[in-house]
Amino acid sequence: MSTLTRRLPLLALCLCAIAVAQAASAETKIAVVNFQQLLQEAPQTKHAMQVLQNEFSARRRKLLEMQNDLKSKDANLQKNGPMMADAERVKAEDALRDEQRDFQAKASAFQDDVSAQRNEELGRVQRFLLQEIQDYARTKGYDLVLGDGVFFAKPNFDITPGVLALLMTKPAAVPSGTAKQPGGSK
Repeated sequence: MSTLTRRLPLLALCLCAIAVAQAASAETKIAVVNFQQLLQEAPQTKHAMQVLQNEFSARRRKLLEMQNDLKSKDANLQKNGPMMADAERVKAEDALRDEQRDFQAKASAFQDDVSAQRNEELGRVQRFLLQEIQDYARTKGYDLVLGDGVFFAKPNFDITPGVLALLMTKPAAVPSGTAKQPGGSK
């Protein structure tokens, strides 16, 4: 278990204690946000996934064609192999094996590229969402916004719908380099 995961309940408890202490002296405005829901429903996430789909569709199509061609060649070799001369059959088997290795290398490289690009795009969207949550909280005058680690909150504390509504008004494409560092000045 990571250090952050172990310290999260302690951090939440400390934040709650601070909020209770401040509540005694002034009205504290607290909210919760469901980051996973925002990430799943934000148009920016959907746009990023569509960009990935478009970017890799040609390579995916070529790999599928290559895979189907290999299946066809394998079926043909299974069917006609017994009738071929030994040297011809061995040559065809070697060629098929080489093509299968080439396909596996290309498929593996494709998966690596898709994963790397997906992680990069999701990271950009997550940084954008974090900034939008912070901006929303500042605009609405919240003193504390909690995310992961909240096991219960009354619906009136949940600002997820408000942040999601704000996201719906923003462009779907997340500009690169838009996220400011978390915890910036108010």
